[in-house]
Amino acid sequence: MQKLLLFIDKASTFVGHCFSWLIVGLTLLISYEVFSRYVLDSPHAWAFDVMIMLYGTLFMMAGAYTLSKNGHVRGDVLYGFFRPRTQAAIDLVLYIVFFIPGIIALTYAGYSFAAESWAINEHSNITADGPPIYPFKTVIPMAGLMLLLQGIVEIVRCVICLKQGCWPSREEDVEEVDVDKLKAMVHADDVQVNAAAAAQVKS
Repeated sequence: MQKLLLFIDKASTFVGHCFSWLIVGLTLLISYEVFSRYVLDSPHAWAFDVMIMLYGTLFMMAGAYTLSKNGHVRGDVLYGFFRPRTQAAIDLVLYIVFFIPGIIALTYAGYSFAAESWAINEHSNITADGPPIYPFKTVIPMAGLMLLLQGIVEIVRCVICLKQGCWPSREEDVEEVDVDKLKAMVHADDVQVNAAAAAQVKS
């Protein structure tokens, strides 16, 4: 079971890493448009639409990745002080009552939006002669399916935690800087430098 959970974590991580490159494309596009608009005096009407679609795609496809890393923001400041079993019980209720129904609704509605958009060859109407929007709307059910799959994994983790009393391991990835660990490392380096200096004085 743990291998299956980690495999789905890896799949969510892989998808998140792939779509994270959109931030590079978005940065280059914005830089090009700013240069073209203010230096060449040649703005492009389609640039705004494409920027929105790139950012929206990045935002949606990063959802399952963030969930797999337990990185979504929690509103309960007391949650971190609870025992693992209490945390798992709270998470399990929230996943079943709110998360799963909401994601199923998102996926179903997203599929309908995407199918209709493809059927009418929909283009953006924010600007004149806007770019096609149906590929962007296709991302909605894709992101919903990824979130649904990862949500089921999180539910299984909650059940395992309720049985065993501790959270099962997750796929490791880039972590935020731990300030306390960083201070400890700096302090350790200072101690080593002082010890080396004291040794030189004695010699």
